Amino acid sequence: MTHPFEEYRKKRKAGNEKLLKTDNLVTKRFVSLDKQAYKDGALPATTKELLALTASMVLRCNDCIDYHLETTVKLGFTREEIDEAIGIALLIGGSIVIPHARHAAESLEYLFGEQQESNN
Repeated sequence: MTHPFEEYRKKRKAGNEKLLKTDNLVTKRFVSLDKQAYKDGALPATTKELLALTASMVLRCNDCIDYHLETTVKLGFTREEIDEAIGIALLIGGSIVIPHARHAAESLEYLFGEQQESNN
C-alpha cells in the first residue's frame, strides 16, 4: 500500500505538470515568483521555509504544509526546530490549527523515517 505522503508527491507532480502547460502569463509568472521568493535574500532561504511552514499551518493548507515540511527536512532542520515552528503556528492560529498539526506530525514521522532509511 502506498503511503499518503507518496500519493501527495505523485498528485502534486502531476498537477504541476498540468498547471505549467498553460499559456497564461499570470500563472507562469506567479509560479516563477514563488520560486524566486524562497531564495536567499535579506532572510536566508532556511528562515523563509520555516516562515512558510508556519503560515501554511495558520492558513490550514495540508498540501502546503507537506510541501514545506518536506523542504525543511531536506534542508536539515531537526524535529525539535520544526516542532517549535508548528508550536508558533498553534499559538497564532489557535485550536483550529490542531488537526493540521496532527497532519504535520504524521507527515514528519514519514519524512524522518524516509530520511533515516536513506542514511542506512
